[in-house]
Formats: sequence, C-alpha cells, structure tokens
Amino acid sequence: MIDNHELEKRAMELFKAGRTSEAQRLQEQFLAEVMASGEDLCSCPGDCAYHGKCVECVLIHRGHGDHLPHCLVNVAR
Repeated sequence: MIDNHELEKRAMELFKAGRTSEAQRLQEQFLAEVMASGEDLCSCPGDCAYHGKCVECVLIHRGHGDHLPHCLVNVAR
C-alpha cells in the first residue's frame, strides 16, 4: 500500500521535472490516502513504546550511536 505507490512515484517525477506545486499536490494526496487507511504503518517488528513514532525512535538510536532502527535498515537495502 505504501511502497512503490503510483501517486508518490509520479510526484517524484514531477519534482525532478521542476513542477513543484503539482508534485506537492500529488504528495499530499498520497499522504492523505495512506493515513486514511487507519492501518499500522510502522514496519518495525519490535514491540516497544516508540512503535509508530519514527522520529522519536531514530532520535533515540542516533543519540546512543548504536545503529538505525532495524526497520529502516531493512528498508534501505
């Protein structure tokens, strides 16, 4: 539902073409559609207090210099 979403892929094409306002409109549409699903969007398999709170999770991992959260490491590959 999120990965390789056609709206977001088209938005990136428009950003690269310099059509920023149209790209932003599509990106907002993509975000609204995904957020309206009501699904758990966190890809982390862990069960912790920061599940679904990506910014806080990344800050914690950066703060102790261990690694990125496992869910982001797997996405980057």
